[in-house]
Amino acid sequence: MSALDLSTARWRKSTRSSNVANCVELATPGPVAIRDSKNPDGPALVFPESTLPSLLAHVR
Repeated sequence: MSALDLSTARWRKSTRSSNVANCVELATPGPVAIRDSKNPDGPALVFPESTLPSLLAHVR
């Protein structure tokens, strides 16, 4: 399986993020990608966009 190219993804941080050094960033639309903001060139978790509502409900 080949890796998803995220080089053109538009990443954003939560507006509720109070500590800029310890954030996660989210890229949508399409497959949802999540990465550690301290390591933007590192790995990202990628999953179908249809699972985003469930993920957000669980982390809230």
